[in-house]
Amino acid sequence: MEVSLNNSSPSSETVKTAGQSLVLLALTYFFYFGYFGVTVPFLGVFLDGRGFSSQQIGELIAVITFVRILGPNLWAVIADKSGKTLRVMQAGCVITLLSYLLLFEVQGFWGISLAFGLVMMFWTAIAPQMETITLNSVDGDAKTYSNIRLWGSVGFIVASIVAGILVDARGSESILLLNTIILSGLLLMSLLLKDASKSQATAQQQKSIWQVATHPAFVLFMLASVLLQLSFAPYYGFFALYMRDIGYDAQEIGWLVSLGVAAEVIIFLLAGKMINRMGVKYTLILCLVLTALRWAALAEFAHQPLILLLSQCIHAFSFGLAHAAAMQFIHFHFGDNQKSRGQAIYVSVSFGLGGSLGSYLSGHLWQQGEGAQLTFLIAAGASLTGALMMALVKSADMRKAV
Repeated sequence: MEVSLNNSSPSSETVKTAGQSLVLLALTYFFYFGYFGVTVPFLGVFLDGRGFSSQQIGELIAVITFVRILGPNLWAVIADKSGKTLRVMQAGCVITLLSYLLLFEVQGFWGISLAFGLVMMFWTAIAPQMETITLNSVDGDAKTYSNIRLWGSVGFIVASIVAGILVDARGSESILLLNTIILSGLLLMSLLLKDASKSQATAQQQKSIWQVATHPAFVLFMLASVLLQLSFAPYYGFFALYMRDIGYDAQEIGWLVSLGVAAEVIIFLLAGKMINRMGVKYTLILCLVLTALRWAALAEFAHQPLILLLSQCIHAFSFGLAHAAAMQFIHFHFGDNQKSRGQAIYVSVSFGLGGSLGSYLSGHLWQQGEGAQLTFLIAAGASLTGALMMALVKSADMRKAV
């Protein structure tokens, strides 16, 4: 009996350790996207509460987002060259939390811009490393990755609902304390994680990062990603204010945003099968076309509750499925000693350049809500143009590493 137990214990222990690792990764995503669950719907409300105009809100968000162009690449080079992917992520968690605490004290446009800029600079050390560790842990398997990533959507939902309740009860300043708690949870998870770096050589490692990043398929993919994130800017910056102008309170706005993310949870359960069946190219085209319809619906029919609810459900494709497909492509496109930099290029160019440009334009177009319809119609055009960019990619170039 003892021999049997001893013989089976290593296998059981291995399974147990692997399971614990996946749980920790899921909780890491829960807290990481929990921060977005507070910030995405209520940053505009918070800044409005501080007395900023829509133009100032757009400019401030553009400044914050612009940092995402520089930050990810700096941290990714350190992570890839040192092999200390997890350590870079942990450092990002620590300094992000410390930087966020400045928001309790600073006032005015430049003070808040500086505080959020510092937060974003070190926040960019987290996502590329987190994605690299996760994808290495699951060996790039889309289904397992999606099952872990869906907990980020759950975190977003929970945080959005809690934030809505707090904003209604205690005002927009309450999001500062909530995000502090969330960032503390993220730091704790990062300290419990174990790295899953890979060391074997691949074909991409024989190429320079420049050769891999300038492959036509990746260039077109990045153009489409920039346009997608540009189209998201009015939603991230002004959706809560837009809904408030229509007549929704903070809790209802939180539920609306959470509905979109709840749809993400469902799509993540199906993402692996959908990507394997359709391929990355056609998955992304579908997501971009549906996103264009989503923004057009917000522009023309936001006052109709049913269409508003349906447009929020499209978030499953706009973000959830599109993100899973993008991660699959990047994981196989870049070599093992380039993955953090590949993630960083994706984050910095699409979210950084696309997001900051979109935020700047949205802030100038919004005009205290009078330009809402035009802003969302332009966003729809940007997303549709992104779909055309993806249509130019050769399908074979997106199936496996190139």
